[in-house]
Amino acid sequence: MRIQRAGERYPGGEPGAGIETRHALSFGRYYDPDNLRFGALLAVNEERLAPGAGFDEHPHSHTEIVTWVVEGELTHRDSAGHATVVRPGDLQHLSAAEGVRHVERNDGPDPLVFVQMWLAPLAPGGDPAYDVVRGIADATPYALPAAGSMLHVRRLEAGERAAVPDADFVYVHVARGTVRLDGEELAEGDAARVTGAEGLALLATGDAEVLLWEMRRAF
Repeated sequence: MRIQRAGERYPGGEPGAGIETRHALSFGRYYDPDNLRFGALLAVNEERLAPGAGFDEHPHSHTEIVTWVVEGELTHRDSAGHATVVRPGDLQHLSAAEGVRHVERNDGPDPLVFVQMWLAPLAPGGDPAYDVVRGIADATPYALPAAGSMLHVRRLEAGERAAVPDADFVYVHVARGTVRLDGEELAEGDAARVTGAEGLALLATGDAEVLLWEMRRAF
Protein backbone atom coordinates (compact mmCIF):
# COMPACT_ATOMS: atom_id res chain seq x y z
CA MET A 1 0.00 0.00 0.00
CA ARG A 2 1.34 3.42 -0.99
CA ILE A 3 0.03 6.50 0.80
CA GLN A 4 0.02 9.93 -0.82
CA ARG A 5 -0.80 12.85 1.43
CA ALA A 6 -2.75 15.83 0.16
CA GLY A 7 0.31 18.05 0.50
CA GLU A 8 2.44 15.69 -1.61
CA ARG A 9 0.45 16.27 -4.79
CA TYR A 10 1.99 18.27 -7.64
CA PRO A 11 0.63 21.86 -7.69
CA GLY A 12 -0.84 23.17 -10.92
CA GLY A 13 -3.55 25.32 -12.44
CA GLU A 14 -3.56 29.10 -12.77
CA PRO A 15 -4.07 30.60 -9.29
CA GLY A 16 -4.19 34.09 -10.77
CA ALA A 17 -7.20 33.01 -12.85
CA GLY A 18 -8.94 31.37 -9.90
CA ILE A 19 -7.86 27.81 -10.80
CA GLU A 20 -5.94 25.67 -8.30
CA THR A 21 -5.07 22.07 -9.14
CA ARG A 22 -3.35 19.27 -7.24
CA HIS A 23 -2.17 16.30 -9.33
CA ALA A 24 -1.80 12.84 -7.78
CA LEU A 25 -0.02 11.39 -10.84
CA SER A 26 2.47 12.81 -13.34
CA PHE A 27 0.70 15.51 -15.30
CA GLY A 28 1.89 18.15 -17.75
CA ARG A 29 5.24 19.59 -16.66
CA TYR A 30 5.26 17.40 -13.54
CA TYR A 31 6.88 14.21 -14.79
CA ASP A 32 7.95 11.34 -12.55
CA PRO A 33 8.65 8.03 -14.34
CA ASP A 34 7.72 6.18 -11.14
CA ASN A 35 4.35 7.94 -10.88
CA LEU A 36 2.84 7.76 -14.36
CA ARG A 37 -0.34 5.78 -13.68
CA PHE A 38 -1.92 3.32 -11.29
CA GLY A 39 -3.97 0.53 -12.83
CA ALA A 40 -6.28 2.21 -15.32
CA LEU A 41 -5.89 5.63 -13.68
CA LEU A 42 -3.93 8.16 -15.73
CA ALA A 43 -4.79 11.23 -13.66
CA VAL A 44 -6.47 12.10 -10.37
CA ASN A 45 -6.78 15.88 -10.17
CA GLU A 46 -8.28 17.90 -7.34
CA GLU A 47 -9.63 21.11 -8.85
CA ARG A 48 -10.66 24.29 -7.07
CA LEU A 49 -12.35 26.98 -9.15
CA ALA A 50 -13.33 30.41 -7.89
CA PRO A 51 -16.73 31.77 -8.98
CA GLY A 52 -16.50 32.71 -12.66
CA ALA A 53 -13.32 30.68 -13.27
CA GLY A 54 -13.03 27.69 -15.55
CA PHE A 55 -11.34 25.79 -18.33
CA ASP A 56 -12.04 27.08 -21.84
CA GLU A 57 -12.90 24.61 -24.60
CA HIS A 58 -10.19 21.97 -24.94
CA PRO A 59 -9.90 18.52 -26.55
CA HIS A 60 -9.66 14.98 -25.18
CA SER A 61 -9.37 11.61 -26.90
CA HIS A 62 -9.06 7.95 -25.90
CA THR A 63 -9.79 8.75 -22.26
CA GLU A 64 -12.61 7.92 -19.84
CA ILE A 65 -13.14 11.03 -17.68
CA VAL A 66 -15.07 10.69 -14.41
CA THR A 67 -15.84 13.76 -12.30
CA TRP A 68 -17.01 13.94 -8.69
CA VAL A 69 -18.15 17.30 -7.28
CA VAL A 70 -17.30 17.85 -3.61
CA GLU A 71 -18.58 21.42 -3.19
CA GLY A 72 -20.35 23.93 -5.43
CA GLU A 73 -21.59 23.23 -8.93
CA LEU A 74 -19.79 22.43 -12.17
CA THR A 75 -21.10 23.61 -15.54
CA HIS A 76 -20.17 21.24 -18.39
CA ARG A 77 -20.64 21.77 -22.12
CA ASP A 78 -19.19 19.63 -24.90
CA SER A 79 -18.98 19.40 -28.67
CA ALA A 80 -21.49 16.52 -28.69
CA GLY A 81 -24.20 18.93 -27.54
CA HIS A 82 -24.38 18.14 -23.82
CA ALA A 83 -24.89 21.00 -21.36
CA THR A 84 -25.17 20.03 -17.70
CA VAL A 85 -24.76 21.38 -14.18
CA VAL A 86 -23.20 18.77 -11.89
CA ARG A 87 -23.63 19.09 -8.12
CA PRO A 88 -22.40 17.23 -5.02
CA GLY A 89 -23.62 13.63 -5.06
CA ASP A 90 -23.74 13.53 -8.87
CA LEU A 91 -21.28 11.50 -10.93
CA GLN A 92 -20.31 12.65 -14.43
CA HIS A 93 -18.70 10.41 -17.05
CA LEU A 94 -17.39 11.65 -20.39
CA SER A 95 -16.04 9.02 -22.76
CA ALA A 96 -13.77 10.96 -25.10
CA ALA A 97 -13.34 8.05 -27.56
CA GLU A 98 -11.92 9.28 -30.89
CA GLY A 99 -12.24 12.90 -29.86
CA VAL A 100 -14.43 15.45 -28.06
CA ARG A 101 -14.07 19.02 -26.88
CA HIS A 102 -15.55 20.41 -23.70
CA VAL A 103 -15.78 23.40 -21.37
CA GLU A 104 -15.75 23.22 -17.56
CA ARG A 105 -16.67 26.28 -15.50
CA ASN A 106 -17.83 27.50 -12.14
CA ASP A 107 -20.81 29.61 -13.09
CA GLY A 108 -22.22 29.42 -9.57
CA PRO A 109 -21.86 31.94 -6.72
CA ASP A 110 -19.72 29.72 -4.47
CA PRO A 111 -16.26 28.12 -4.74
CA LEU A 112 -16.21 24.83 -6.66
CA VAL A 113 -14.22 21.78 -5.59
CA PHE A 114 -14.19 18.62 -7.68
CA VAL A 115 -12.09 15.53 -8.27
CA GLN A 116 -11.51 14.55 -11.88
CA MET A 117 -10.18 11.11 -12.72
CA TRP A 118 -8.91 10.02 -16.14
CA LEU A 119 -8.81 6.32 -17.00
CA ALA A 120 -7.29 4.53 -19.97
CA PRO A 121 -9.78 2.58 -22.10
CA LEU A 122 -9.11 -1.08 -22.80
CA ALA A 123 -9.54 -0.41 -26.52
CA PRO A 124 -9.21 2.85 -28.50
CA GLY A 125 -11.78 4.35 -30.83
CA GLY A 126 -15.54 4.55 -30.75
CA ASP A 127 -17.94 7.46 -30.47
CA PRO A 128 -17.93 9.95 -27.60
CA ALA A 129 -20.55 9.31 -24.89
CA TYR A 130 -21.80 11.22 -21.87
CA ASP A 131 -23.57 10.17 -18.70
CA VAL A 132 -24.61 11.80 -15.42
CA VAL A 133 -25.90 9.85 -12.44
CA ARG A 134 -27.84 12.10 -10.08
CA GLY A 135 -27.44 11.38 -6.38
CA ILE A 136 -25.49 8.14 -6.75
CA ALA A 137 -26.18 5.74 -3.88
CA ASP A 138 -23.53 4.12 -1.67
CA ALA A 139 -24.77 0.63 -2.50
CA THR A 140 -24.69 1.19 -6.28
CA PRO A 141 -21.16 1.21 -7.72
CA TYR A 142 -20.63 2.89 -11.07
CA ALA A 143 -19.35 0.35 -13.57
CA LEU A 144 -16.91 1.53 -16.22
CA PRO A 145 -16.39 -1.58 -18.38
CA ALA A 146 -14.58 0.44 -21.06
CA ALA A 147 -11.71 0.77 -18.56
CA GLY A 148 -12.20 -2.51 -16.70
CA SER A 149 -13.01 -0.51 -13.58
CA MET A 150 -15.71 0.27 -11.05
CA LEU A 151 -16.15 3.28 -8.76
CA HIS A 152 -17.57 2.84 -5.26
CA VAL A 153 -18.72 5.83 -3.21
CA ARG A 154 -18.73 5.42 0.56
CA ARG A 155 -20.39 7.99 2.85
CA LEU A 156 -19.58 6.98 6.41
CA GLU A 157 -20.47 8.25 9.86
CA ALA A 158 -17.83 8.27 12.58
CA GLY A 159 -17.21 4.71 13.78
CA GLU A 160 -18.76 3.10 10.71
CA ARG A 161 -16.87 0.52 8.66
CA ALA A 162 -16.92 -0.28 4.93
CA ALA A 163 -15.24 -3.09 3.04
CA VAL A 164 -12.57 -2.29 0.49
CA PRO A 165 -13.10 -4.29 -2.73
CA ASP A 166 -10.79 -7.24 -3.27
CA ALA A 167 -9.09 -6.37 -6.56
CA ASP A 168 -5.80 -6.27 -8.45
CA PHE A 169 -5.69 -2.49 -7.99
CA VAL A 170 -7.67 -0.31 -5.57
CA TYR A 171 -7.34 3.47 -5.40
CA VAL A 172 -8.77 5.14 -2.29
CA HIS A 173 -9.37 8.91 -2.26
CA VAL A 174 -10.73 10.72 0.80
CA ALA A 175 -12.99 13.47 -0.51
CA ARG A 176 -14.17 14.56 2.96
CA GLY A 177 -13.43 13.70 6.56
CA THR A 178 -11.02 11.14 8.01
CA VAL A 179 -10.69 7.36 7.85
CA ARG A 180 -8.31 4.60 8.92
CA LEU A 181 -7.11 1.99 6.42
CA ASP A 182 -4.92 -0.89 7.56
CA GLY A 183 -3.56 1.17 10.43
CA GLU A 184 -2.97 4.30 8.32
CA GLU A 185 -4.83 7.52 9.14
CA LEU A 186 -6.11 9.25 6.01
CA ALA A 187 -7.44 12.81 6.01
CA GLU A 188 -9.22 14.91 3.41
CA GLY A 189 -7.29 14.86 0.13
CA ASP A 190 -5.14 11.87 1.14
CA ALA A 191 -5.09 8.77 -1.07
CA ALA A 192 -3.95 5.15 -0.89
CA ARG A 193 -2.92 2.87 -3.75
CA VAL A 194 -3.36 -0.79 -2.92
CA THR A 195 -2.16 -3.67 -5.08
CA GLY A 196 -3.71 -7.09 -4.54
CA ALA A 197 -6.26 -5.83 -2.00
CA GLU A 198 -7.80 -8.59 0.07
CA GLY A 199 -9.87 -8.42 3.24
CA LEU A 200 -9.29 -4.69 3.90
CA ALA A 201 -11.82 -2.31 5.45
CA LEU A 202 -12.18 1.41 6.04
CA LEU A 203 -13.00 2.76 9.51
CA ALA A 204 -14.39 6.28 9.62
CA THR A 205 -12.69 8.25 12.41
CA GLY A 206 -15.00 11.16 11.56
CA ASP A 207 -17.86 11.63 9.12
CA ALA A 208 -16.32 10.88 5.72
CA GLU A 209 -16.90 10.58 1.98
CA VAL A 210 -14.52 8.24 0.17
CA LEU A 211 -14.06 7.29 -3.50
CA LEU A 212 -12.73 3.78 -4.19
CA TRP A 213 -11.69 2.62 -7.65
CA GLU A 214 -11.75 -1.13 -8.15
CA MET A 215 -9.62 -2.13 -11.14
CA ARG A 216 -8.71 -5.48 -12.66
CA ARG A 217 -5.34 -6.41 -14.06
CA ALA A 218 -5.61 -5.82 -17.80
CA PHE A 219 -3.06 -3.07 -18.46
